[in-house]
Amino acid sequence: MNGVFVDTGAWYALVDSDDAEHTAAAAFLAANTIPLITTNFVFSETITLIRYRIGHEAACSFGQKLKESSFVRVVTVTIADEERAWEIFCKYRDQDFSFVDCTSFAVIERIKLSTAFAFDRHFSVMKFAVVPGKDVK
Repeated sequence: MNGVFVDTGAWYALVDSDDAEHTAAAAFLAANTIPLITTNFVFSETITLIRYRIGHEAACSFGQKLKESSFVRVVTVTIADEERAWEIFCKYRDQDFSFVDCTSFAVIERIKLSTAFAFDRHFSVMKFAVVPGKDVK
């Protein structure tokens, strides 16, 4: 599959103009037309984060734009993905991966992506290329 996986931190940075990564996220999105791929778990996590930090209206607005976008594909996490995520979660006990992160890794493996639009180090730990290319936390 062609595209870049989008993590919660990148989605959130696009929405919150006060976020430290907003400028980098917006610049990356403006400069690229590659399909954006995320999961239903990341969608849920992102909507919840926006809801609690910015408000319900912002969460609904963002969610609707994402659902209507022709450039975004939301992939459903399968039972097999959850099983693979559990393996990753248990194997990497020295990392602070969330289970949602692990489901993202499993989906990225399954659909054969190599790049993540993210601002945390977890994706690089799993050997995925991370964009927009600045040092991740």
